[in-house]
Amino acid sequence: MEFKFDTKPTYTIITPLADVIDTAVTGKLAELVMQDYGNDSNNFIIDLQHCVSADNTSLSEILKVHDACYEAQQSFVLTSLQPAALQTLQAGDDADRLNIAPTMQEAVDIISMEILERDLLSEE
Repeated sequence: MEFKFDTKPTYTIITPLADVIDTAVTGKLAELVMQDYGNDSNNFIIDLQHCVSADNTSLSEILKVHDACYEAQQSFVLTSLQPAALQTLQAGDDADRLNIAPTMQEAVDIISMEILERDLLSEE
């Protein structure tokens, strides 16, 4: 499974180079995120521009990674989903818990706002 990485100061973009979101992709993605691939940038944007579809098991696996990130005070945002993959991910009951941004800029904005929110809450 191949992935492309782009590490920025406050987040890491992980782009799976696969055309289907399946257990192989989500399993490797979970491993990379849990290993804190970004080192200093522990917020993650998952760019799914190459994934044209998703299988039915992908939502539960992505939710596990999402929940683990937020429990660790990290951000996890999906972006650039193709219509078929988006439809599959939104079909589940818990899909509304996911941060899904239509564009990369919106994903970056979500990360920035969540960092600011965590900073403000930690000052109280």
